[in-house]
Amino acid sequence: MIRWILFIISMLLFAVGLLTVFKAPAHLNWQLSLLAGEYGHWLGVAAGVILIYACSRRTVAGLGLATCLAASLAVLLLFNPSVQAWWISRTLPQRMQAAFGPAQPGGAPFSFVRLFAPGPAPVAVETLTYAPGLGLDFYRARGRARAACVVVVHSGGWDNGVRSELPSFDRWLAGQGYAVAAISYRLAPRDRWPAQRDDIVAAVAFLRSQAEALGLDPERMVLFGRSAGGQLVEATAYGVPALRLRGVIALYGPADLNFAYAFGQEDDILKSPLLLRQFLGGAPGQAPAAYDSASAILHVTPASPPTLLMHGRLDPLVWHRQSERLAARLTAERVPHVFISLPWATHAFEYNLQGPGGQLTTYAVGGFLAAVTK
Repeated sequence: MIRWILFIISMLLFAVGLLTVFKAPAHLNWQLSLLAGEYGHWLGVAAGVILIYACSRRTVAGLGLATCLAASLAVLLLFNPSVQAWWISRTLPQRMQAAFGPAQPGGAPFSFVRLFAPGPAPVAVETLTYAPGLGLDFYRARGRARAACVVVVHSGGWDNGVRSELPSFDRWLAGQGYAVAAISYRLAPRDRWPAQRDDIVAAVAFLRSQAEALGLDPERMVLFGRSAGGQLVEATAYGVPALRLRGVIALYGPADLNFAYAFGQEDDILKSPLLLRQFLGGAPGQAPAAYDSASAILHVTPASPPTLLMHGRLDPLVWHRQSERLAARLTAERVPHVFISLPWATHAFEYNLQGPGGQLTTYAVGGFLAAVTK
């Protein structure tokens, strides 16, 4: 009986490991890919224990041999993200320095030991209202006065999401000496673009007006967004140069909404054409000005702020080509930037700060902020 149980577990671990190499099928919950990519090392340890047990038997044949093979493949696949993260980390410091200068954080971009380390310590949160009906969660910078401020814009497909998503990342930023303002914004379909851009502008203005009380430097502001929030910070940073931002960080954001609509399908995971129509007021032919003004790729100029882009190649929600194309545009306009492509990663790869994606994200974000806010 035990042999069958170990075989079944090994096959399940092998199946999960395949999600570090192949994009999750449409019928499968994409969050399983997040488990495989960013927590797979824990599962890999379990597969390793099974492998040692199964292969240490006196006679390894039949079901035992199949278990050894499945467990071996599971170990390789589940540690694949960690190995790939290590490989990317070998050249990441040089890439960051070439783009943004030498102000980089200490420590290595990736560590196998850190995969099993605890997360950041809690930080006190203050809730403030920056506009009627709109709030923000403010994290004071740990150990620093007049700190640079990171304005965090949440994900959610423009019609949902909350500013409290992934608070561990906000706590980590505060622990690095940055003030953090995680903001709410008006949601579609009740409020369409550019209401969301206007909310970001209002939040930045509020923070600057309260800079002394909040202990932040009003001239050192950076926008940070994920997914839909990535689109919002890109379009705002490039489309509203009067904000005088020091930089913009976008994780797996759609930079070209015309492109997104052209390749979206009504029955895809997000029903993305519907999301775009309710966000922008119709299809591209019905609301061309909205699509163009919300597409950051159309607003890049040589004066655009320095940019950090990160995207997983296996992302089933926002096509990797979105960040790829924006990076090419930034290169053409000679805007300082780094685009980090993660071969194993899906959406929300930074969810586990100690995981392969999380480690590279914290290193890259820390280095970027150190360089552009110095």
